[in-house]
Amino acid sequence: MQAYVDDQRVPNLVTLIARRGRIVHLDARGTLSLATGKPATPESLFRMFSNTKPLAGLATCILYERGLLSPDDPVSRFLPEFGDSRVQISNAPGMTERARRGITVRDCLTNTTGILNPGTMPSYYREQYADVFARLYDGVDALKTLGWMRRDDDAPKPSRERVRALAELPLMAHPGEAFEYHVGYPVLTEVIATASGQPVDEFFQQNIFDPLGMDSTGFYVKEGLVERFGDCYIPRRSGGVVKLVVFDRGETSEKVTGSGEFCVGGSTGGIVTTVGDYARFGQMLLNGGELDGVRVLGRRTVDLMVGNHTGNMAIPITGPGFHWGLGVATYHGRDRPAPLIRSAGSYGWDGAAGTSYWADPSEELLGVCLTQVMQAGMMPNNDYQEAFQRLVYQALA
Repeated sequence: MQAYVDDQRVPNLVTLIARRGRIVHLDARGTLSLATGKPATPESLFRMFSNTKPLAGLATCILYERGLLSPDDPVSRFLPEFGDSRVQISNAPGMTERARRGITVRDCLTNTTGILNPGTMPSYYREQYADVFARLYDGVDALKTLGWMRRDDDAPKPSRERVRALAELPLMAHPGEAFEYHVGYPVLTEVIATASGQPVDEFFQQNIFDPLGMDSTGFYVKEGLVERFGDCYIPRRSGGVVKLVVFDRGETSEKVTGSGEFCVGGSTGGIVTTVGDYARFGQMLLNGGELDGVRVLGRRTVDLMVGNHTGNMAIPITGPGFHWGLGVATYHGRDRPAPLIRSAGSYGWDGAAGTSYWADPSEELLGVCLTQVMQAGMMPNNDYQEAFQRLVYQALA
């Protein structure tokens, strides 16, 4: 890991391995800021982006156990604006047909809502519904649009407002029939809030963070912890060389200065946490829903969460060998040109700023690898996640 830090492919790497319920490796390398050189530590805070999706899956499963929702509930039960979804007819701008069924909670979790990602939609779609997009994104650039990131004035639109606008757009596929990453999670966030009767940050705090002792975790940096929060970077080419430049500075980040109202159960608007706090969440799932005598979820509900909810559907973002569970991707290994080193049945997910987590029930193994680089793969030879996983497995007795 030090080699990736030395030549500034990443500013830092904080890694943790747990085996059979015990931490067997915990290490921090690099700096929170390349400008100041302040060292990263195991207590450093990281923007987790889509690494919040597994927690959104957990929150949904908690509500399922309490009888407040079901994975097969239509989203319109909680958000009436989705009650009459229509689907764009391929190659026929302006022509739609009624959706064969409504979007379900399961669709939101498995990325099969039929909602189209702004980064992949045809130009005519954006032009035809320009008024809706104005309310959705308010003129943000393409990169921010892809992640529903904050506006240039650092004042995010309320999630509920954006979701209402989103419901006005025709779907680009019938629900349950195609995989389109992320776009259902802002909708899911509002479902969780409506079903629980609480703002999503309060629900996560009371039902996940507090029971698991994730004391440093929140959707925003908690008071008194700003010194543990660093800069986030992005690779940019300059003078023929790819270098890291600041994407989001720690002290001025929306995660520090924002109103505290932009909370989404996945991607932008996700949680800020430490490697140890996130590992507590991961170990709870690996234990079958319990940690340190506190049960958060039933054992069979954990099995449901990490099980196959997408059948044989192609998952472009992972490639062959994976299916999607309720907030996690699970490796089954079938139809893959070459196997991965990890075991079949292992599961987890990554985040946009270079964070990664996986759990391997067969080996009673958990790995967490954190840094803060957007589009980390754009940096040449930046395969630190693969290297970390390889090193972990080669060390197994």
